[in-house]
Amino acid sequence: MAKQKPEVIQTPFGRIQRIPVKTHVLKQGDDLIETVKRYAAPILQPGDILTIAESPVAATQGRAIPISQIKPGIWATILWRFVKKVPYGIGLRSPWSMQCAIDEVGLPRILRAALAGFWGKLRGRSGDFYRIAGKQVAMIDAAHTSGVKEFYECVILGPKDPDAVASQLAQALGCPVAVVDANDIFGCTVVGASPDTKPELVARAMRDNPAGQGDELTPIVILRPLPE
Repeated sequence: MAKQKPEVIQTPFGRIQRIPVKTHVLKQGDDLIETVKRYAAPILQPGDILTIAESPVAATQGRAIPISQIKPGIWATILWRFVKKVPYGIGLRSPWSMQCAIDEVGLPRILRAALAGFWGKLRGRSGDFYRIAGKQVAMIDAAHTSGVKEFYECVILGPKDPDAVASQLAQALGCPVAVVDANDIFGCTVVGASPDTKPELVARAMRDNPAGQGDELTPIVILRPLPE
C-alpha cells in the first residue's frame, strides 16, 4: 500500500492544504469541463488552485492509444533499443511508445534528438534528447506503466494544448488551474496553466505527488493556501 502523503505541507509560499478529489476513470467521450465541475466545484473555495493530472486530460482527448492499434515502423523498431534502461519506468524504450513519438513530432526531429542525445552522453550530459524532441515527447507514458487497469495496455500521449485546457477549466470554475505531470521519482512539472496560476507554487506543493502513482483515481488535487 502506498504511503499516505501529508494533507498540509509547508512551502516557500506558505502552508498549503492538498485535497485529492476522487473521480471515475476519465476516458474518451467524457466532457472534461463538466466532469471536473461535477467533482470539484462543490469543494472549491475562494483562493483555491485546482490541479489535474495530464494523463486523464489526454485520455479524454482520445490520446490513450491501445498498443493493438500501434504498428511500429522500421525506425521505431531500431531506435527504441538505444533508449537507456532506467529503474523508474520504460519511457521510449518500447517500439510502441517510440512509434508514438515519431508520429507526434515527425521522424526527422526524433533522429535529430537521438543524435543530440548520443553526443550529449559522450560529453557526460543528459537531457539533450528531450530538449530537441520537445515537451510532447517527454510526456509520453509507455504501455504497461499506468496504475489504472483500463490503460495498462495503452501508450498515453501528452495532452494537446494543455495551456488552453487549463484556461478553459479556469473560466468554467472561477479559479486558477494547472495541468501537471507529477510522479514519485521526478516530482512535479506544470505542463499547462491558466494565466492567473503560479506554476512555482503548484510545482512545490505537488512535488511529492499527493495524487498517488497507482489506481487511487484522484487526478484532481485542490491546493488551498492556509493562514500562517
